[in-house]
Amino acid sequence: MAKEFNVPPVIFPSGANPSGPTYQRRLPTAPFQPPRSSNPNIPFLSFDVTSAAASTSFATSVPINAAGFDDEPPLLEELGINTKQIYQKTLSILNPFRINHHLHEDGDLSGPFLFLMAFGLFQLLAGKLHFGILLGWVTMASMFLYVVFNMLAGKNGNLDMFTCFSLIGYCMLPIVMLSAVSLFLPQGGVVIMVATGMLVIWSTRVCARLVVELANCGDEHRGLIMYACFLIYMLFSLLVIF
Repeated sequence: MAKEFNVPPVIFPSGANPSGPTYQRRLPTAPFQPPRSSNPNIPFLSFDVTSAAASTSFATSVPINAAGFDDEPPLLEELGINTKQIYQKTLSILNPFRINHHLHEDGDLSGPFLFLMAFGLFQLLAGKLHFGILLGWVTMASMFLYVVFNMLAGKNGNLDMFTCFSLIGYCMLPIVMLSAVSLFLPQGGVVIMVATGMLVIWSTRVCARLVVELANCGDEHRGLIMYACFLIYMLFSLLVIF
């Protein structure tokens, strides 16, 4: 005798058996994900993209620089190198009869350093390595001019060391020109001696006039200041001649 089994009817979710009860499949939720209705005011816990984008409380806390690097100053300006000022001061040195001392009221070291490097480069082309000598001599010459002027002016002297270094460095331009010209002239000749005398007088006149115009009590000691400047630039010209 065959045994009968009670088999429940098969329910198809596509609607093949519309008369029977229907079952809906429950969608799985992400792990560690609370229900959406439990935290309706916290959009970033429900991973709801639309609600999180609509909330501006987090987005507005991070400032955004829309200008970028447009408002940034140039690199040379950040380093303290004013190319326009160096150009104007160089032009004022090239005319020894019309010197604008107002341009040299604010001293700088970028222009003198540029002239010293050019001087050392021309000396290197002549077979002479004088970079260290030039830096050392300019420092000693600035100290010499500073001490001499302040001893002459006494308590009224207002010439500082920084201004001395700036003036001596900028007035070195004729000596730099001498080092460039000496590459094409025979050493020990009459031409280079005459050129050396003219350019040393040029540098002496410009430097002495700037010191007199920028410092107090300079008119009273113009001759002594000019003599000190002549000794300084004559010393540098000896590096070119010999």
